[in-house]
Amino acid sequence: MLIVSILLFVLAVAVSGVAVAGLTERLPRNRWAGVRTPETLRDDQTFVLANKVAGPTLLASAGLLVIGGVAGILIGGAVGIGALLASVVAAGLTAASGGSIAARAAAAMPAPDTGACGSSCGACSLKDACQPS
Repeated sequence: MLIVSILLFVLAVAVSGVAVAGLTERLPRNRWAGVRTPETLRDDQTFVLANKVAGPTLLASAGLLVIGGVAGILIGGAVGIGALLASVVAAGLTAASGGSIAARAAAAMPAPDTGACGSSCGACSLKDACQPS
């Protein structure tokens, strides 16, 4: 039971680190941490907004994980295992609801202007490069 509680504490530290970085707008757009949906990964500004919106629920999730870890240490037995599982489920649902709200906030942001062709792939500037002069 102690090992599972320690794992919950480590997970709580990681989740709270992502939450604080999102709230302070210091979480860069990446593939590993934060709210990562097609809408939030559209540009840096949208990613920052989404993770700032999701930050409070991520902190709440970290708190739930800590409560579960403490319950696992103090209670023990079948009731302690139930408390651990309940806290993990509650933390997951809390984080998921925050991510859902953040994704909706990101989808509501207007798309950035990427140029005349509507794409930022760079093909517009290369379209005449292969034709004979």
